[in-house]
Amino acid sequence: MSKVKLENAIHSKIEKGGKVFIPYIMAGDGGLRALEEQILFLQEAGVTAIELGIPFSDPVADGPTIQEAGKRALNEGTTLTGVLNELKSIKSSIEVPIILMTYVNPIFIYGIARFAADCKEAGVSGVIIPDVPVEEMEILSGSLKQAEIAIIQLATLTSPIERIKKISSLSEGFLYAVTVKGITGARAAFNVDVEEYLEEIKAISKVPVLAGFGISTSAHVESMASHCDGVIVGSKIIELLNNGEKDEIKELVAAVK
Repeated sequence: MSKVKLENAIHSKIEKGGKVFIPYIMAGDGGLRALEEQILFLQEAGVTAIELGIPFSDPVADGPTIQEAGKRALNEGTTLTGVLNELKSIKSSIEVPIILMTYVNPIFIYGIARFAADCKEAGVSGVIIPDVPVEEMEILSGSLKQAEIAIIQLATLTSPIERIKKISSLSEGFLYAVTVKGITGARAAFNVDVEEYLEEIKAISKVPVLAGFGISTSAHVESMASHCDGVIVGSKIIELLNNGEKDEIKELVAAVK
């Protein structure tokens, strides 16, 4: 049911003529005691789903803002076990799908089968694991599929079309289209070929396409969403949450409606 919850939420938004907005937040930034309040605020703001980062000591895709959030969470003693236990305890109040973004090492340490089973029990709908390419995802996919957890794949600006076709055919829930050649973080501008790239991916993808990395303003949200099915916003959401600027977050979410 978990994977279906994510698919239904995204397709419902699209079928109504809207665009998907998924915020990224770092679990444990502010302590795990703050997680329920953060999720419920975003839920009330009208997001389609929430991407929840698991703090990790050696991230490869994260820019400075998310790295700092990860450090704050680690300093609070946040662990994968703690995050899943917290989600289990608050899942009755969560209506939107939850997607975990983590690296593969914490999953191996946790135990792949146990991770999948506990994700299901915690109400997690999908996972994003950026340091595992599609060729190696089978080490995780058996347990995740059995637990009905969507495996969301990433495509990049440097991915050849044939590879994007393969990635999109294996992605569940949606395809994450990375819009910069680099790590996460707010950008003032994007490469001129991003819009063409998004439309090209959308034309061949078997699942909805969401744009992410670098999106930080309402103008970015509107522009990117006009060329695909929606957006994912991380660093800016973390920055605004950390500053208590909730009205600005609501403005970003409203930019896709």
